[in-house]
Amino acid sequence: MGRILAIDYGTKRTGFAVTDPMKIIASSLETVQTNVAMQFIKDYLAKEEVDQFVIGLPVGLDGLETDNTKPTKSFAKKLQQNFPNIPLAYIDERFTSKMAEQSMLASGMKKKDRRVKGNVDKISAAIILQSYMDQQSF
Repeated sequence: MGRILAIDYGTKRTGFAVTDPMKIIASSLETVQTNVAMQFIKDYLAKEEVDQFVIGLPVGLDGLETDNTKPTKSFAKKLQQNFPNIPLAYIDERFTSKMAEQSMLASGMKKKDRRVKGNVDKISAAIILQSYMDQQSF
């Protein structure tokens, strides 16, 4: 059984989260610089089986596209071109960064660690993944 790989795409950094092979638990994986995100995915797929990609789609409070929607869709298109046999799903990522920050605070993460922006990105990816799993009743 393969995993689900979630992606919180950003123009500078991209966060990743993944399920366990039985698709029960969503866990933060890594944050990488966006210019190496595709290589990170290729390297990950060389080690692990992935059944699906889930990518957070940035939309505004009004439900309309934001400045980050187009770059995210462009990345998703490249993802599908590189890995045509792995289905991709979008999920609304509104409020995930704020939820990630609150999660870090609630978990007792030290202030120094909460300031590391990469931590927010990978936790946001885990929130995106968990939201997707909840919607799909995994």
